[in-house]
Amino acid sequence: MITRHLVDRQKLNEFHPFTRLRDLLEATPPGRSPLDDGQPINLSIGEPQTQPPTFVAHEISQAATGWSRYPLSKGTPDYLSACGQWLEKRYSLPKDMVDPTKHILGVPGTREGLFMTALTILPTPKQGEETPIFLTPNPCYHVYTGAAAAAGAEVVTVNATRESGYLPDYTQVPEEILKRTALCVLCSPSNPEGAVADPQRIRDLIDLARKYDFVVAFDECYAEIYTDTPPHSAFEIAADLGGDLSNILIFHSLSKRSSAAGLRCGFIAGDEKWISMINTTCQVGGAGVPLPIQAAGTRLWQDEEHVVENRARYQQNFKLAQEILGNTIPVEIPAGGFCLWLEVGNGVQATRNLWQQAGIRVMPGAYMSHKDETGTTPGDRYIRLALVYDVDYMAIALKAIKEVLGQTIAVGGLATGITPSLTNKKPKGDNA
Repeated sequence: MITRHLVDRQKLNEFHPFTRLRDLLEATPPGRSPLDDGQPINLSIGEPQTQPPTFVAHEISQAATGWSRYPLSKGTPDYLSACGQWLEKRYSLPKDMVDPTKHILGVPGTREGLFMTALTILPTPKQGEETPIFLTPNPCYHVYTGAAAAAGAEVVTVNATRESGYLPDYTQVPEEILKRTALCVLCSPSNPEGAVADPQRIRDLIDLARKYDFVVAFDECYAEIYTDTPPHSAFEIAADLGGDLSNILIFHSLSKRSSAAGLRCGFIAGDEKWISMINTTCQVGGAGVPLPIQAAGTRLWQDEEHVVENRARYQQNFKLAQEILGNTIPVEIPAGGFCLWLEVGNGVQATRNLWQQAGIRVMPGAYMSHKDETGTTPGDRYIRLALVYDVDYMAIALKAIKEVLGQTIAVGGLATGITPSLTNKKPKGDNA
């Protein structure tokens, strides 16, 4: 389903998921968690709980004289070069396809990069003086809609459901909307569902962008966390199309890949014209990544050993979730990311139950979604669990989740809407 929204930029907190979650739970005392110390368990936020490699602290220390200097907004030559070399190696790109001096911009994480990109691109007039349109999946990462609202754009959401492979099908968007579209987002692996776009879906979207002259922001921040097969990148498809990067921007970060969310270090790569214009926006209203942080980031992009270890840890957690929850709740192991998109019938009520009975904090799918014309969202029946702790911790949490939600099923599934007849399923489409 395709739905149009006018989001009030003065009321961004109304759809900020963590604000809504706080409001939902703050008046309810948590139940005693299953941990020995009785402390609540937070699975609501996608924040890695493992530490980045120890060399990060060393690199920051070695570059400590850089703390007294303002960093260039674009990034140091060493950092940009490391990002470019990583792209070439990871996606087997031609050597001359990515020029770090033209096609890459260092940013403090994908969140900031996406926001600055929206502020740069969305004021661009489309079809005369009409308000530009921003296309986004539904559910989605809240920064997409927040950035569009801040830029004064009209938001058009495209539902991502099991039937569509948990990804938006932008080829179904009416032409009158595409003509006014200035910016579109595709997140793969997707947040919250963990779906991965196949090459044809990516190619179709690039074709649409070039036909109707809009920019696609390919959010690939979860690209290094996958279950079986490495996700494809828009850059791979661009290479197959002759290496042209027009209308394409990709976003990468060290937050998930390297368990370095607090480092605030990532990059945007793609269309030279837009990279230059986003850099100008950052020069005026943003801040470059501090020089010692870029030194650590350079080393992280050059190291793959820690990434393999992280990926194996998350894969183990998903297997554990299947083993513990699978006979009680339908579990779909995603193709990528580290979040479990769990169908529970009524996500908000399940969230209350888990907090009140076991001190476990999760994210209702409805809080990551926008209502359509029927007043419902594609996330209503889901909760998102971030499987970000070590396997022993996750085993304790998952067993408690099974107990709480299993009790609901035992009394007829009235609180969550689950019925015992549900079995494990695999989604159709790209995530099959």
